[in-house]
Amino acid sequence: MNGAATQIAAREFDSDFFGLPPRLQALVQRKIDDLPRLNMIDLSFPFTEEKIRALKVRDEVLISGVVFTGRDAVHKYLHEGGRLPSGVSLRDGILYHCGPVVLKDEQGNWKVTAAGPTTSTREEPYQAKIIKQFGIRGVIGKGGMGDKTLAACQDFGCVYFHAVGGAAQVLAECVKKVRNVYFLEKFGSPEAIWELEMEHFPAVVTMDSHGNSLHKEIFATSQAELAKRL
Repeated sequence: MNGAATQIAAREFDSDFFGLPPRLQALVQRKIDDLPRLNMIDLSFPFTEEKIRALKVRDEVLISGVVFTGRDAVHKYLHEGGRLPSGVSLRDGILYHCGPVVLKDEQGNWKVTAAGPTTSTREEPYQAKIIKQFGIRGVIGKGGMGDKTLAACQDFGCVYFHAVGGAAQVLAECVKKVRNVYFLEKFGSPEAIWELEMEHFPAVVTMDSHGNSLHKEIFATSQAELAKRL
């Protein structure tokens, strides 16, 4: 099992504990905390071009720092010339294709309860322009993106991080704070821009800034294997 998968599997177990009593839960938690990270790269804010250019396809990372969410409505809005709200800067930042489930606690503070990636191909018509215009260094999502985005990653120093699908509640544990929310009334909660403070968010680099795409590689390999069987 690779590093990212190990951490997710461990935290899936951690989030459930199969009904263990509290004392045993604490023991299991200590064992989980002691798990090796298996050469995972700590990628912390600021996300400079130098750090991003050093990443290669298949690198497993733990992302810590400020991340902004953005889905279909935000991408379309920015692509058509819309302006970011005051206080939001995506330059040297990471954009997460995510519509988080966010609730207010008893103190009135926002708390993210689910934060899984959404399918990134929907943003392919917009992503390259947004990377160029806003100086984005990283995009988190699932499923990969196309040639235009890959070219923009190479030209402007950006990478695509593939996050684990189906683990929204586990990934929400990586969100340590909701710093702010923008366009909540304009677009609604899932499509708003959420400013999140992340800690050790696990992901895999599947498109790097050197023109490499693991998604294209796997597709080509699959096509070759299929051709052998036809």
